[in-house]
Amino acid sequence: MSTPLEKARKDPESMKARILAVARRIFGEYGFHGTTTRMIAQEVGIDISTLHYHWGGKKDLYESVVVDINKDLGQELIEAEKAIHGLPLAERLAISIDMMTDYLFANPDISNMILFRYFGKTRYEGNLDFSVPEFTADIARSMGLARDKKNAPPETMMKVLAVMNSIHAFISGENFFCPMVKVDRERYIALVKETLKFIHIPAFTQNEAK
Repeated sequence: MSTPLEKARKDPESMKARILAVARRIFGEYGFHGTTTRMIAQEVGIDISTLHYHWGGKKDLYESVVVDINKDLGQELIEAEKAIHGLPLAERLAISIDMMTDYLFANPDISNMILFRYFGKTRYEGNLDFSVPEFTADIARSMGLARDKKNAPPETMMKVLAVMNSIHAFISGENFFCPMVKVDRERYIALVKETLKFIHIPAFTQNEAK
């Protein structure tokens, strides 16, 4: 029997999918403890009993959001790996930064929820969590920085986390940083990519030039 999440992903126009999309955004803004199912239902334009009918309680919906984000992010990393396979490291980094930045700007709920999970003072006590370690090891392997995702050294994992966390910070900080640098959104995204490449590509490729 299909789960509510499988049904929502199969039919993006369904009520389940509408609730899921709003839940991703609101959980990203307020975290698990700051969000109520009533807030989500009100934003969707339904009564709370309809939300519970489709998704159960808040914990069930939150865990489905986490799984949904993990699936989406994992698929995007697969697409990025296909695009960079066999290229020199500098090109792999540049393409990966472009692809991941575009994807996360189009889906800011992902960065918002991951950073909320990192830094929220009140922790969610469920067993389900974002697959950050697995994704980090996958990126390290695809970049040629580790033989496989089971043998990524801690130093390499930290370097990859530095790249991903800087992207997440620029995504979640858009409303704060755009007025600060006095640019519109399109220019801001271009500057984020340019800045990420300026910082990370020389750092990762410095040993290749020796």
